[in-house]
Amino acid sequence: MEEKISVQAIEEYSRLFAATLANSFFENKEKISGREILSLCDINQVNLLVIKELMHHWNGESDKWKSPFFDYEAPEVKESMRQFCNVLSNHILISKIDYIPLLKTATAQTLHILFAPYDFFSEVLDAKGNGLMKTDHLKNETRYLRINRAPLDKLIEKLDERKIEIITGNEAFAMLDHILEEMNFSPEDIDGYVVSFSKVATLPLATLYERKEPQPKQPKPSMPEQTSIKPKVSTDESKKKRGTLIDSLTINQKFMFTKMLFAGDFQLFSKTMEQTDTFESLSEATSYINDNFPHWDRESEAFEEFMAMLQQKFTYTIR
Repeated sequence: MEEKISVQAIEEYSRLFAATLANSFFENKEKISGREILSLCDINQVNLLVIKELMHHWNGESDKWKSPFFDYEAPEVKESMRQFCNVLSNHILISKIDYIPLLKTATAQTLHILFAPYDFFSEVLDAKGNGLMKTDHLKNETRYLRINRAPLDKLIEKLDERKIEIITGNEAFAMLDHILEEMNFSPEDIDGYVVSFSKVATLPLATLYERKEPQPKQPKPSMPEQTSIKPKVSTDESKKKRGTLIDSLTINQKFMFTKMLFAGDFQLFSKTMEQTDTFESLSEATSYINDNFPHWDRESEAFEEFMAMLQQKFTYTIR
């Protein structure tokens, strides 16, 4: 039986936790200050992520000020903006109705970091959704982390050593995968955090996971004999239609396949994807997988998703 984190359960608990904690604080106060935000929750990670959300809002608001009539990149202007931000950050004052959504988001992110760190790493590396990541963006995201941040710190160190300012998601994934292996990374123990969360609202671990029962395999229906002749497609044209297999995967899928199917060996994963790209049909690819990876758990979610990805890869219509 496979388990993965339940986004709905995380959202529901975060909503309860945020409302309970906020109701307690705002019982005798109308607004919360920056200092109070940093000490409100026993779990410092939650407090820091609230500040991070505030900074995101600040960046969004400051972008609206820019216009084609003024040079916002001038050193004097940038320095003045920095000083203004520093002063403003010392005068945070938020009402309950505006604070609860920030606290809910910070709580959900903290639970995500704790219970699904590899998913969290994937999201950080592909935060913009365009396949590119700026080193400065990664530094800004990491500065607010206190849980499971060591691999990202190491990634930043390597990027700085190589003087890389922008990197593709695939390259960042490969680097981080090697870092996780070098560090023999193990996520932080969750027990203490569960106790701290439960002091505010009981955190039921069993409900945080989606449980997927393996479905019985159904026999494949026999295909009727085809009487029409399909046009032949050249190898080059076929590959062009399908694209490169590894490029069709999300970063999260690459993490899952590498960890669950290839025992953390990213090079083996990459070589297998490259080899699969040379095949002309799903049957060829399936035979290759069966011959070379007979030890894979055929009932696992990772295997099912991998095979579904292969089927989609080789299923296309010739026009």
